[in-house]
Amino acid sequence: MSEKSEKTDKSEKTDKSAERLGVLKTYKLFVGGKFPRSESGRVYEVADPKGTWLANAPLSSRKDARDAVVAARKAFGGWSGATAYNRGQILYRVAEMLEGRREQFAREVGDAEGLGKSKAAAVVDAAIDRWVWYAGWSDKVAQIAGAANPVAGPYFNLSTPEPTGVVAVLAPQESSFLGLVSVIAPAIVTGNTAVVVASERAPLPALSLGEVLATSDLPGGVVNILSGRTTEIATPLAAHQDVNAIDLAGADAELARSLEEAAADNLKRVVRPQPVDWSADPGTARLLAFLETKTVWHPMGV
Repeated sequence: MSEKSEKTDKSEKTDKSAERLGVLKTYKLFVGGKFPRSESGRVYEVADPKGTWLANAPLSSRKDARDAVVAARKAFGGWSGATAYNRGQILYRVAEMLEGRREQFAREVGDAEGLGKSKAAAVVDAAIDRWVWYAGWSDKVAQIAGAANPVAGPYFNLSTPEPTGVVAVLAPQESSFLGLVSVIAPAIVTGNTAVVVASERAPLPALSLGEVLATSDLPGGVVNILSGRTTEIATPLAAHQDVNAIDLAGADAELARSLEEAAADNLKRVVRPQPVDWSADPGTARLLAFLETKTVWHPMGV
């Protein structure tokens, strides 16, 4: 081949490369281990803090919220019945998958929260470490939440923690990934299943987390992720009779009051919103928030 023809061939390849259109990502909900579009077919535009368009996210409806509760309830028996060690191993597997997609999440968190590369990477690292931290609590939480109780009589009296059931979680609005992980992991590690309402302004890291959960060993329905208008999705969840508890981390004061009133109808356990430094040591408050205590009496042998 002549020098002239080689140059022409290279020029054509460069032109074709320049003309190629990238494949835009289609974000979907994560419900029951699958990726459905919103039941209504609606989407809304997601932009970065400067107003630059990032993607279209599904705009969940009340029907999507109800479907997510059904999926969470269906998964509850198997997940709560799994051994604590097994749940911890599965959560650790999720952390492994997150580590493998670290760059993607750093990019999405940076876009969502207006952070530079180094700060966004630090946030993602903290979120992965937080997930591992909660995974380690799976077979240890009974040691701090259970007890052998002294009683007046010839009985053993033992208290043990049990998951409360289906938990609705309103993810923090500003901390799109670290805050998200900090409210999901403590709810599920103890055996609960969750319906998560992603940050309305920055839902993309949450929807990408659904892809990680789907490719880990987490059973379908244990975590269900919805995006859209927080008020529109949270209201039916707070009133839903098959939701046992609700975390209002992502609700403002006015919305929190109305959701608490709705939650009172079936005596849901409520974690009220309060200022939180998501980068600080989380402690065990959220870990213990969605546990019930079962007490067993057993006669002593003579």
